[in-house]
Formats: sequence, structure tokens, C-alpha cells
Amino acid sequence: MLFTVEEITRWLGITVLELFIFLVSVTMTIVLVMLHCTGDLPHSTSWLLIMSPMFVSDALNTYFCIIVLIRMYLYSMLRPASLRAMWSTAVIGLNFIFKFLLCRKLEDPGSLEFSAVLSPVFIILQLIMIRACHIKTTTTTFR
Repeated sequence: MLFTVEEITRWLGITVLELFIFLVSVTMTIVLVMLHCTGDLPHSTSWLLIMSPMFVSDALNTYFCIIVLIRMYLYSMLRPASLRAMWSTAVIGLNFIFKFLLCRKLEDPGSLEFSAVLSPVFIILQLIMIRACHIKTTTTTFR
């Protein structure tokens, strides 16, 4: 069973544009990782450079969230604007921290433990579980 786009955007608290930006950046990063692993990129290429599409997507999503925050504030939707800003800030910040720690781990394998690298992901998963409990679901009756 696959999720619909509406369910994904509701559970993750992101828009379709943010989802599209993320998917494009993941695709570009996968291509760069494969080029690096096959030796088509120079061996001295930094992992920060290889993961740069992911960092660019974080910057674009942050810019988009700021625009949405300003528009919601101008339309006097203060409470939803503040909740969305807090959610977006937490998720984008934790994603950035995870990607940065992953780059550090790939550059110097002995520097960090995997539990430290993955701790932002665990926090994001806990936040999504909390958010999922607050989502109002529609009830259907089967006859």
C-alpha cells in the first residue's frame, strides 16, 4: 500500500514543491555518489561537494518556508504560521545536521559513531510520530 501525495504532505508537514525539490536533490546526489564510487570523479572530491545538492535543497526549502511564513503572517494567520515555522525550522535544521554529520563521517570514518550521525534522524522520526497522533483522520463506515 502506497501513500498518496496528500497523505505524505500532511504527515510530513511539507508542500508538494518542497517534496519535489527534495526528490530532485536526492536524484542528483545519487548520481554524484555513483560517479564517485565508480571512479569517474576524482578521488580527492570532497563529500561536501558530492552532497551539495542536498544542502542546496535545504536552502531552497528554507527560502520557500520563509515566503510562506510571511504570507501567512500578512493574512493574519498567526497561530498556523508560527506552528508551521517551528515545524519547518526543526525538520530542516535536523536534516542539515544529519547531512553535515554524515559528510564528516564519510571524510574521516573514525571521527564519529554512527549513533551520533543518525541521532537527528531518530529525533525527526519521533517528531513525525507525534505529528501523526495529532492529525485528524476521517472515519469511514463499512457496510
